[in-house]
Amino acid sequence: MPAVTSATHPFGSLLSAMVTPMTAGGAIDLEATVRLAQHLVDAGHDGLVLNGTTGESSTTHSPEKAAVVEAVVEAVGDRAYVVAGAGSNDTAHAVRMAEQAAAAGAHGLLVVTPYYSRPSQEGVVRHVTAVADATDLPVMLYDVPGRAVVRLAPGTVDRLAAHDRVVAMKDASGDVVEAARAIPRTGLAWYSGDDALALAFLAHGAVGLVGVTTQVAPAAFARLFAAWHAVDAAGALAVLREVLPAVTAVNGAGFQASAAKAALVELGLLSSRAMRLPLVPFTDDEAAHVRAGLAASGLLDVVAGADRA
Repeated sequence: MPAVTSATHPFGSLLSAMVTPMTAGGAIDLEATVRLAQHLVDAGHDGLVLNGTTGESSTTHSPEKAAVVEAVVEAVGDRAYVVAGAGSNDTAHAVRMAEQAAAAGAHGLLVVTPYYSRPSQEGVVRHVTAVADATDLPVMLYDVPGRAVVRLAPGTVDRLAAHDRVVAMKDASGDVVEAARAIPRTGLAWYSGDDALALAFLAHGAVGLVGVTTQVAPAAFARLFAAWHAVDAAGALAVLREVLPAVTAVNGAGFQASAAKAALVELGLLSSRAMRLPLVPFTDDEAAHVRAGLAASGLLDVVAGADRA
């Protein structure tokens, strides 16, 4: 199992918020989950995030979440960090998820700001602290005001960063300027939570990306990070521009989980677009838009893609 030994890259650099593959009937497809995890690690990922928003965490159940973590850890846990979502607007539930993820072998936890209930900043601190105290696993905070409504205030981030097990931030706020302020102040390892802003966050001091399109274009994003680490900003920007059509197709409509599954089907990496309500799979017309984005980024042969329509 990878040890979290680097204060600067505690969960690696290139991670995907993985979809949770399902059969046409809506059951978790563990075999497809393992295949996708292996494909991503083989293509350059050094981390995976399971049971997050893109993994349909709000509609998968605790035993299923644990089974996903256990299967992926067994398959690639010696080559990549496996971070498990422990997000809920019910603190007791989030604590149980953290404990189950630890028992299943996860290397870290992703803890999102409680959604829907709109807690105060004090409530957020107490919630995250309870989850962080529940296990010995390192924690990545997740700031996503577009979904959770409540944003982590700078003072709240400072307080949470003082916790021994809070080591990283997945930032989906889009605010790279605040990230530049917070990174040296908090000492947290910062990860962009937005595919399109990956390079901007890296330029402002982030160490990595937890992406969605990354599972559709893993080799391209691996090249982006290789260029960045080689101090080749122009090369990294060229790769980002190359993948932007796919990024827009997967993220543009705001239904990333549905779009990512549609894209993975187009690429032959999944056999089903199945989702669980209230999320619905993309229609053929919506999938065609995703396919066009993949083709524009050179990820899919246009003729082969048309044959799938």
